[in-house]
Amino acid sequence: MKPITIAIVALVVLLGLGSMFRVKENEVGMVIQLGRIVRSDIDPGLHFKLPLVQSVLTFDRRIQTLESAPERYLTSEKKDVSVDFFVKWRVEDARRYYTATGGQATDAMQRLDPVVKQAIRNEINQRTLREVVVDARTNLSERFVEVANRAAGGLGIEVVDVRIKRIDLPEDSGVLDSVFRRMRAERTRVANELRAEGDEIRQTIQSEADRQRAVILAEAERDAQRLRGEGDAGAAETYAQAYGQDPEFYGFYKSLETYRESFSGGGDVLVLDPDSELMRYFEQAGQAR
Repeated sequence: MKPITIAIVALVVLLGLGSMFRVKENEVGMVIQLGRIVRSDIDPGLHFKLPLVQSVLTFDRRIQTLESAPERYLTSEKKDVSVDFFVKWRVEDARRYYTATGGQATDAMQRLDPVVKQAIRNEINQRTLREVVVDARTNLSERFVEVANRAAGGLGIEVVDVRIKRIDLPEDSGVLDSVFRRMRAERTRVANELRAEGDEIRQTIQSEADRQRAVILAEAERDAQRLRGEGDAGAAETYAQAYGQDPEFYGFYKSLETYRESFSGGGDVLVLDPDSELMRYFEQAGQAR
């Protein structure tokens, strides 16, 4: 084969190879001709271009992450909060992405970062501290995505998600002290309510115990009076029976009881009339001797 033929074949092969390009599954392609975009958003696969005249650029179309340093924002109550967040984004329009950022992911993130921060600032400025904390995981994230996509439309990227990792109260903002004061006041209120409920229960139990004590004592006194009455009646009946059987002995026995009760003190002095009824048995005892 002649050298010129070999050269022609080699040139054809090179031109053929230079006219083909492949876009990977995780990429999106774009063809540039003399600095001008002629085709964009090329799907994965094997494609053709004009050799030597056209060049190909590919961009990663997978979801990427933008990590940002915590930023301080003001709520509608003019209270500081420190918000730590991250952003998930991807290339949506290769033409606009290349025009706005030159196809550099770092440049895209540098331009996306203030856009998202402004979206977060606008939303937090319209909400109270309580609303920010309560809505941070649900409504706010959806709102951040919506607002950030409108603002970042010119970058050719899509904001997939904006997630709040943490919301802190800066120590130098004075918010922590007010939060702690409210917490202490709330705990004090709950403690006072519990004490009041406990005191009310104590008084109820004490009143019920006093009532039961009074009822028990009254019933015991009633039963004691009844038993004493029954005992006195039984004693009276016994005395009556004894008196009926031997009145003289009964009188003598009662006199002995009277003597015993009268001299029970030991050192007592009893002054009696000789004609007294109590002296009758003493006189009879003297006459018997």
